[in-house]
Order: sequence, then C-alpha cells, then structure tokens
Amino acid sequence: MKTLFFDIDGTIWDRHNVIPESTVRAIRQASANGHKTFICSGRSRGYITSPALLDIGFDGIVSACGTMIEFEGREIFSRSIPVDIVEHTITTVRSFDFRPILEGREYIYMEESEFGEDPYGRKLFAELQDRRKPIDSLWGQWDINKLSCATDDLDTSECFKILSPYYDFIVHNSRIVEMVPHGFSKGTGLIHACELLGSDPADSVAFGDSVNDLDMFRAAGISVAMGNGSPEAKECADIITTDMKDDGIENALIRLGII
Repeated sequence: MKTLFFDIDGTIWDRHNVIPESTVRAIRQASANGHKTFICSGRSRGYITSPALLDIGFDGIVSACGTMIEFEGREIFSRSIPVDIVEHTITTVRSFDFRPILEGREYIYMEESEFGEDPYGRKLFAELQDRRKPIDSLWGQWDINKLSCATDDLDTSECFKILSPYYDFIVHNSRIVEMVPHGFSKGTGLIHACELLGSDPADSVAFGDSVNDLDMFRAAGISVAMGNGSPEAKECADIITTDMKDDGIENALIRLGII
C-alpha cells in the first residue's frame, strides 16, 4: 500500500481551478485499490474549500506547508504562529512595501486596500468570499499557520534578514514569496502524516510541479514532477510525467502500477 501526496496548483488543477477528468478518475481508482491519498499543499486549510477538489475523496489533507494535518475529516495536528510574531511580521513587511496575505485554518486575512486592484487579489476575494477577513480591523485576532507576501519586484534581502529568526522563505519569483515557520515544509508534513498513519515515508509517492514541492519530493519514496512543472521540480523528481492537462497524474499512477 502506498501513501500518495498531491500538490494542488499546477498538479491537480490549472490556474482556472479546472481539474482534468482523468485526474479525478485516477485518484479515486488509487483509493479503491487500497492506497491512501492526501492533498499536500502550501495553501492553508482556509483556502482549500472547493467542492470539486474535496469531492475527489481524499483520505487526508496536509495544508499550509505541513503546519496542519487532517485525516478522515478530523484535525490531528495544527501549529499556529504566535500573535506577537505575526504583529512583528506584518509591521516589518509593510515597512518594505510588501503586501501580506495571512493564511489560517479557517480564514485568509488580506486588505482590500492592498489587493483590491490586483488581479490575483480579485480572484482570491471571489473564491474566498466570507473566508476572507481584513487584517487591520481584526488586529491581534488572527489565527494563522503561515503567510505569503506580494513583493512586487522590490528588494527582499533586508526584510528577509530581519524575519529570518522565524521563517524559511520560498521565493516563487520576484513578485511572490511564502513565509513558513522554521521546521515546517511539505516534506515534514508528508513525514508527519506517514508517522500518524503508521506507514513508512519510503512507501509514499509525491506529485508536484514547483519549487515549494522540492522538500516534499526529497521526503517521499518516489517523486513525480508534472510535465508542466518548473525546471527545479523536474530536476529534483524521480519521474517526470506528462502535463497535468495531458493525463499526467493518471499516466504516472499507471506507470507506477498503482492503478
């Protein structure tokens, strides 16, 4: 029996949140064949709400880069960032003109004044609806596992130096960075989930497409990069499958004898 871990964005669905029918079919068949299936995402739980995604029927969810784990609908682990550190973080990133997105188990906190004209911000507001809360009017009342910042091509080095006692930084490009508490990653989430299930991480398979999947790839017994993945993901992976839209997950699961 294998434990399968799937990234969401660029792996299960595209930037329009469209999931290939072959992906749904393949993951459900893997479950029917006795394998355990997990979402393993950088997204916090408050941003994993799509019925189309959850209705695939995963056994569990590793969210917010390993800081929260659920199994069979029950929360079995969660680590929140202390409020005083969050306050310091917000004040610091804003002093460098970064725009913060606080990512929690129930809500995503972001200011409309900072993201209302941003296409990505409008997409988030539309998707999250009442799961999006403001930062400033709820000052000190947040419950978050990690955060991201829009860095807008600004110099990040001094800000990262100030906040380095608290976070590891996943730089996607010059415009976006994830800030994850030290000691947590998709890789630690995969290992912790396997421990809680009593399974060996060597018997796990991880599917992903980007730089924030590299720790998960290193922790898994077998790593699979999507054909549409980044060069870094492909270089780190054991297997490169076809593009997500070209039955990538199904083809990999067939190749591995899982379905």
